[in-house]
Amino acid sequence: MEHPEYADVVEAALKRLDLDAKTRLLAGQDLWSLPALPEIGLGSLVMSDGPVGVRGASWDPGDPSLVLPSPTALAATWDPELARRAGQVLAQEARRKGVHVLLAPTVNLHRSPRGGRHFESYSEDPLLTARIGANHVAGVQDGGIGATVKHFVANDAETDRFTVDNRVGARTLRELYLAPFEQIIAEANPWVVMSAYNSVNGSTMTENRDLQIGVLRQEWGYDGVVVSDWLAARDTVRAITGGLDVAMPGPVTVFGPALAGAVRDGRVAESVVDDAVRHVLLLAARVGLLAGAGPVVPEDRRPAPLDGEAVAREIAARSIVLLRNADRILPLDPAAVTRVALIGRAARDARILGGGSATVFPTRVVSPLAALQTALPAAAMKLTYAMGPDPDGELDVAREGFALRTVLRDADGRTLADEPSPFGRARWLSSDLPGGADFDALDSVEIAGTFTPRESGRHHFGINGSGPFRLVVDNRELTQETEPAADDDIVAAVLGNRFTAAGSVELEAGRTVQVSLRSQSPKGHHGPLSGVAFALGHRAPERADDDLIAEAVAAAAEADVAVVVVATTERVESEGFDRASLRLPGRQDDLVAAVAAANPRTVVVVNAGAPVEMPWREDVAAILLSWFPGQEGGAALADVLLGVEEPGGRLPTTWPVELADAPVSEVTPTDGVLPYDEGPFIGYRAWQRAGTEPAFPFGYGLGYTDWDYEGVDIIGGTARVRVRNTGDRPGREVVQVYAGPVGDPAGSPDRPRRQLAGFATVTAGPGELIEVSVTVPDRTFQIWDESADAWVTVPGSYRIEAGHSIADLPISAQLEVGLDQ
Repeated sequence: MEHPEYADVVEAALKRLDLDAKTRLLAGQDLWSLPALPEIGLGSLVMSDGPVGVRGASWDPGDPSLVLPSPTALAATWDPELARRAGQVLAQEARRKGVHVLLAPTVNLHRSPRGGRHFESYSEDPLLTARIGANHVAGVQDGGIGATVKHFVANDAETDRFTVDNRVGARTLRELYLAPFEQIIAEANPWVVMSAYNSVNGSTMTENRDLQIGVLRQEWGYDGVVVSDWLAARDTVRAITGGLDVAMPGPVTVFGPALAGAVRDGRVAESVVDDAVRHVLLLAARVGLLAGAGPVVPEDRRPAPLDGEAVAREIAARSIVLLRNADRILPLDPAAVTRVALIGRAARDARILGGGSATVFPTRVVSPLAALQTALPAAAMKLTYAMGPDPDGELDVAREGFALRTVLRDADGRTLADEPSPFGRARWLSSDLPGGADFDALDSVEIAGTFTPRESGRHHFGINGSGPFRLVVDNRELTQETEPAADDDIVAAVLGNRFTAAGSVELEAGRTVQVSLRSQSPKGHHGPLSGVAFALGHRAPERADDDLIAEAVAAAAEADVAVVVVATTERVESEGFDRASLRLPGRQDDLVAAVAAANPRTVVVVNAGAPVEMPWREDVAAILLSWFPGQEGGAALADVLLGVEEPGGRLPTTWPVELADAPVSEVTPTDGVLPYDEGPFIGYRAWQRAGTEPAFPFGYGLGYTDWDYEGVDIIGGTARVRVRNTGDRPGREVVQVYAGPVGDPAGSPDRPRRQLAGFATVTAGPGELIEVSVTVPDRTFQIWDESADAWVTVPGSYRIEAGHSIADLPISAQLEVGLDQ
């Protein structure tokens, strides 16, 4: 136990609980919390989704949150210290919202570029994932908030995620998928681990005794709580004996009364329940909710308050990856550039985060258009804007131009609650209705208010949810009934953004009209969850794509530089499904090609959380990858475009030319089984073996200055790398160290040609030489020996290489490992 002084307090509290209280403590009392037990001085422990913000205990857009850049963006900084500060900011947010445990970070790997939640994980490499993840956990727990590493384990895709059985060999499991969890637990001791939906080698993870008890607890010595992913626990006896401590959400779970019954009829020993309760009580003590035990981090030991918006902007800027910069067009030079054409829907309507449970609601969003409108006058540049074609073309939740309220009524028409709604969605659990409204008394819910269009023309409306509904726009009734297709993924059904078209109305720009969507039967039931979930959808009038592209081309032709922002959409990257393609949605590729043909000085900004195909990549002057950049992303982009900040990011995963080139891409199980037949060869390990050139390799990224690698020495377990800034401005470099066997002696195990062994970030002024020490861990030279069921060192000669990326390693040294000297 990390804090042995808690042991007596935990044991004393445990002894005062009867069986029913103990089993109740292991089951959620609602969607986000565990019950209070006043008889032992235990407060109610509250959890909240992350990882880019802290939503809090309710899905309420009226309670906004700071929104940081996506995990892929954080990993692209290759900066563990910055990851720690990100965690500290989220701990501040959690305390502000009364949250004790943050359900983040996600440390699953980028096995396939098709993974739907790719943006929510860090990297294809377990070492980079572990370094960023451990510091993120440390930062959250610096603030006295529990961090949750998830999803344990091999939860690397969304297709059939509740039922898929991922068949993973022991060596592959150890060297890739378990490795980040192992290192994070050793370095940061997260207070919570979340068990995944999927099965591994025949056992669903919430019941997987070999991994949850054999590996996690007995081998790694983990002392924290194991909580189920939401609705993942399926069987009372198998879950509790398989190492699960808490089944979420409540109030109906496989634990609670069901677990008490299993103990009473002899199917579960009470001592097993006691072990789980000890873990929960220890967590409560750590966060300061158990009488007699002060929190691990008292208030006077927490980090000094941080400016969350400043940290969000810093991460966004530092994460931006410069993929191409022909003729050093970037940063933009005010002396040479007086007219800039900004193009793209995502430049105006920024996509700041991925879809699904990671969604939080920001206080503000700084779009690229708004940021450049603010920044450019000081640089004496004229800015024009053209929208280009819509990348989505589908209905989205009503936001821009709508002023709405949500009204809940009983069967007699009496108002139970009446609250403003920032956008057209009603989504609550039965226990969390607005204004404390009684779910049993609820008869109807109305989203009503006004809409002031930005554009004249035919506006399209729709509904997300099951009817009957009554939708009225400008005194015209559009529909009374809708029954969208059922979604087998309960979580995706509740979080989803799929709309059924209801009709269209001709409206005039600037003329305000009345809008009302009334659900006549609002109560929904999804498995054990009951609540309200529906939304009003809207899509503005659209001109023909060809006309919009022609308008963008005209703007680009008159400018010195064209900046095109392209993006994925929530129907491309989100929880609940995997990607069918890596192509940009809509006609964005056509837009880029046409603009580049009109203006060779075209800069493309890719606003995506995961790899996309870029068929125009060699036809444009520059490419910046901004990821999902969080609420301050536009300001960070402006900083980078204008040279206020350097694009400091490096790719945390390999980007293919096209999906067909990816060595590992399959995410769809056959007869419920998805074999990881590629073994320990994913990401750059697989690319090396395939011998195919990607569009951009792992670790790649350019900057605004140049670096020379002058030498590397190996002293003990440390690589000392000398690197010089040979450019004319200060800069930042990510020094990457890789290791690989020299030759392939007979009988040696199949290993990657080279793998990441360590890294460090350095900053230097023009001409400055920096020597940086990078620790090369012993695990670099080990494999998991399945016959010995242990890590073993593979003796031999190893080449230690250092450089800019896995494909650009100009210096090396040789190291003998396990050989007689």
